[in-house]
Amino acid sequence: MTAFSPPELAYLSERRLGRLATIGPDGMPHVVPLGWSYNPALDTIDVTGRDLASTVKFRNAAASRKVALVIDDVLPPWRPRAVMVRGHAETLTEAVGPDGAPLGAIIRIHPTQIISWGLEPSPA
Repeated sequence: MTAFSPPELAYLSERRLGRLATIGPDGMPHVVPLGWSYNPALDTIDVTGRDLASTVKFRNAAASRKVALVIDDVLPPWRPRAVMVRGHAETLTEAVGPDGAPLGAIIRIHPTQIISWGLEPSPA
């Protein structure tokens, strides 16, 4: 069973850009836009990227293990809707995808709270 509702999974399947928030060593938030993918085998959100293991977001996620990711609308027709995933980060330097392909370094988000809004169909 998935932690995501069917409307949340449908919405996520149409988007690839999100904003990841991590906590820096000084306690300040660090927020960056990035690409991500849903891992149905583990029911996680996987964040990949070029030289990910050398980034501030990777170091922050490894240190605090607390992250939040917001996926929302950025293109027209814009309306307020989004999925926010809060959870524990697992940082891996040699991850493998659901299909067995090597992914390199990833931040794997294990959801502990999912909040969504505006996902219901627009009134006609």
